[in-house]
Amino acid sequence: MMEEQSQDTDGGARSVEDEGMEKENLEDMAAPDAEEEDEEALPHSEILDIFEEGLARLVQDPLLCDLPIQVTLEEVNSQIALEYGQAMTVRVLKADGEIMPIVVVQNATVLDLKKAICRFMELKQQREGGVKHVSWRYVWRTYHLVFQGDKLEDDKMRLKDYGIRNRDEVTFMKRLRKK
Repeated sequence: MMEEQSQDTDGGARSVEDEGMEKENLEDMAAPDAEEEDEEALPHSEILDIFEEGLARLVQDPLLCDLPIQVTLEEVNSQIALEYGQAMTVRVLKADGEIMPIVVVQNATVLDLKKAICRFMELKQQREGGVKHVSWRYVWRTYHLVFQGDKLEDDKMRLKDYGIRNRDEVTFMKRLRKK
């Protein structure tokens, strides 16, 4: 059986079958563009719904099951770091008895813990509604953090220098007024 030959620009011979396969490959390469156009045609609300469905399936993973449905990337990364031992959970006890599980890196400072508490409360308020703004300057002037009777006053000092480890409890204590 004899195949028809066509001349290539380089002078090499190519069969008609090769040319047909190249055309199919080019069409296949053009197909993803059509799919991308379809994706771009979806309204924002539908894309958001698809993303939230995928995120809900991801949160069902045993590693991430403790996270809320409206999870942020920061929370996912913190949970993964916690599982790999790169972070620790500090349980912060509020005056009303509520315990806040705050995730910070292993070598975190007191200031890192305070920022993590602020972020935790902001996310909680967004999810539950309620108070829109908290004056953290007022909070840190009025309360201090205490671990086993020691006040965490130096923001630059590391938590492990105070002896704080994974799952240890730190308490919010009202500062006594100086007279």
